[in-house]
Amino acid sequence: MSADRQAQGRENRLLGKWGEALVAEDLRARGWVIQAAGYRCRMGEVDLIATSGKYISFTEVKLRKDDRHGTAGEAVTHRKRERLRAAAQLYLVEHPTQLQPRFDVAEVYAPQGFETKKPKITYIENAF
Repeated sequence: MSADRQAQGRENRLLGKWGEALVAEDLRARGWVIQAAGYRCRMGEVDLIATSGKYISFTEVKLRKDDRHGTAGEAVTHRKRERLRAAAQLYLVEHPTQLQPRFDVAEVYAPQGFETKKPKITYIENAF
């Protein structure tokens, strides 16, 4: 792999983590409690796990500079949804709760990357 591709990959991962932090901050501001960020298990990864009211939300965060190639949410493929469901099931085995699980997608649009002053966050509840 070329040095340019490696650098681009690192920048994309950092942008993704930045987007996850923005969404976590937004959720907290709306009264949600973040239970886990970057939860990983053998089944997959969940970007954010948060609780509020009667729900536990397993949230996939997708950051894009624009929607020229489709919305950020459209990047959550069938395979990714299945891995999220499997990871969520394992999380619930490890952390039993009476809360109702749901799967949300947070789209973050940051046209100038880290330099974006006000990234736009669109939160899709019950996305799948």
